[in-house]
Amino acid sequence: MDIATILGFAIAYGAYFASMFMNGDNPANLVNIPSLVMVIGGGFGVVILAHPLKLVMSIPALIMKTFKGVAADPKAEIDRFVELADQARREGLLSLEEQIGNIDNDFVKKGIMLVVDGVDPAVVRDIMEIDNELMSRRHKDGAAVIDMLGSVSPAMGMLGTVTGLVGVLGNLADASSLGPSVAVAFLTTLYGVILSNFLYAPLANKLKQNDRDEMVAREVIVEGILAIQAGENPRIVREKLESFLPPKLRGGDENAE
Repeated sequence: MDIATILGFAIAYGAYFASMFMNGDNPANLVNIPSLVMVIGGGFGVVILAHPLKLVMSIPALIMKTFKGVAADPKAEIDRFVELADQARREGLLSLEEQIGNIDNDFVKKGIMLVVDGVDPAVVRDIMEIDNELMSRRHKDGAAVIDMLGSVSPAMGMLGTVTGLVGVLGNLADASSLGPSVAVAFLTTLYGVILSNFLYAPLANKLKQNDRDEMVAREVIVEGILAIQAGENPRIVREKLESFLPPKLRGGDENAE
């Protein structure tokens, strides 16, 4: 679970509603279903026009990913590859096949199988980097969908407001309803701004950051697989792979030889 995502939402929305209570405003005055339908429905409609329906239907799963965070842990992968490198040097590359059942990362399994099967190192790198590129492309496509929702929501809000004001200005004879009608008209603009800046844009940015973090972990895996295949010393394997980490995260068990 990504605590930062939950904490961010709690602080942002908490500050917004706290300021309303401090001013003596009633949050119930902000509830208007037609305005929500305009902003949310209109936004999704535009996104469906611009992207494949299958990709748009994956939005709920994409949002859940921002709360789960990145599963890959580069430091844990480094420790794993140091152990595998030590085993490969002592018992040979073929001995790694018995470890496949204990590995829960399909990408690592794929790399180990390629090594065990004796595939040329250049081919191993090509296969794994293509896998990385295509995965990152899928992540970017998903972030682009939510990014577009953030871009069009304010426009949908403004469209709803203009539409509401047209109705208000067409009925100026009833002065008593002028204030409430204008307030309702501006709610669609408010919804568009809130959804864009308090939901869609942050989630899209979080997905992009998660993609970058996962790509680092996967680059560690690629280099780890190739280092094992080359028969490198476990100490060198650790030094090489830890170059992907920030300095404060480097350092580990270097007893393996």
